Amino acid sequence: MKIYNTASRKKEQFNSINKGIVNMYVCGPTTYNLIHIGNARPMVVFDAFRKYLVSLGYKVNYVQNFTDVDDKIINKSKEEGMPPLELAGKYIEEYKKDAKSLRVSEATFNPKVSENIPEIIEFISTLISKSFAYEVDGDVYFDVKNYKPYGKLSGKNTDDLKSGARVDIDDKKRSPLDFALWKAAKEGEINWESPWGNGRPGWHIECSTMSMKYTNSPTLDIHGGGQDLIFPHHENEVAQSEAYTGKPFVNYWMHNGFITVNKEKMSKSLGNFFLVREILEKFSGEVIRYFILSAHYRNPIDFNDGALLESEKALTKLMNAYSHLEKMLDDSQENKEDILFEEFKQIEDKIEKALQDDFNTALAFSYFFDGSKVLTKAINENKYSEEGVKKAYSIFEKYLVNILAVLPFERIEEDVANSDDSVIFNKVMDILLDVRNMARKDKNFAYGDLIRNELTKLDIELIDTKEGSTWKQK
Repeated sequence: MKIYNTASRKKEQFNSINKGIVNMYVCGPTTYNLIHIGNARPMVVFDAFRKYLVSLGYKVNYVQNFTDVDDKIINKSKEEGMPPLELAGKYIEEYKKDAKSLRVSEATFNPKVSENIPEIIEFISTLISKSFAYEVDGDVYFDVKNYKPYGKLSGKNTDDLKSGARVDIDDKKRSPLDFALWKAAKEGEINWESPWGNGRPGWHIECSTMSMKYTNSPTLDIHGGGQDLIFPHHENEVAQSEAYTGKPFVNYWMHNGFITVNKEKMSKSLGNFFLVREILEKFSGEVIRYFILSAHYRNPIDFNDGALLESEKALTKLMNAYSHLEKMLDDSQENKEDILFEEFKQIEDKIEKALQDDFNTALAFSYFFDGSKVLTKAINENKYSEEGVKKAYSIFEKYLVNILAVLPFERIEEDVANSDDSVIFNKVMDILLDVRNMARKDKNFAYGDLIRNELTKLDIELIDTKEGSTWKQK
């Protein structure tokens, strides 16, 4: 299996540190609000990738944190008149509800910042003792100039970096690039005792501390998150972690692309975000999950209702094929001519190659649509056996139900749910095409055009060729 490693900017052969075991850490939510569809992408992508690793026989130690101590949480707690940890706890439970709707499995560990303060303090103390951090008036900062490889993950040059939108400006710091490890307590804010006075952790330190603690390793096999975290969050994680241990922090960095709205990055600050909870009122979690996985995880994907409707239609086709196979399992056809077994054996090989090549779920889905066409042909020509049906069904179940987890899904458009099965539909279409071809042969073009126009209203496109007419759904 090959994974695109953000650090090396190329695909690399994947090898875990310990045979058969993968230590994987993915940055979780800051728990001050309901999650939006942009937050959902890393949840779904890395959940599916984790499921795929398990299918390959790996034992995956999957750690995803909950940031329950943060400026945003403190500010929101004041708005809602609720203690910060209580507010965070409320939104952690809401996160779990949305995660379940999206078929996201629980992590092996979901550590919280508030439950790991002693370990964070020890981590910071070690950095100070190694001259990688310094204290000023109760605040502690990481000294970037003392960590020479700073910028290696993001590719940024420290000489070119200047204080800006992603770098905090603070007169106490020796350099604008230095970042907070510990923040002195402000009046009325949640805080803990420390060697530097009462305060609370900075944002970056939590991930380094908890990833090492809950994987019991100084080096992670895989660290995942959104592209927006590469700098400064993940860059800072690398610096403080490798300064602390003297060892590589992560072997493979995986980052998913943005979800955009009208080609603009989705974010709460821009106000163009859509809550998962609201989207679930219109579409099932499986449809949302399919939408997210229908693009390669590193590519941007544009969000709108139209894209979700297209995802629902596509998923309906796969669901119909899966339902047919389920019904056909009881149809014992041991001696019948079969085209399913060999065709689906080849399709399975293609799916595996797609997932082995940097987890290309988009390409994998395309092979399932090829498989659906093969199934329709097998049914129409009565060329399927028990062995072939079992093979095809097992492939749908393995990948679409268990790994990608997009089937079964609850909501099917009413007209599809109440229609006759696709076999009858295909035969009706064959009859219509025969009638239309006869009309055109008799130069009754008006009648032929009438059939075309009526089918167009049903999103069915006719394609005329020298050999005759074919059709496809738009």
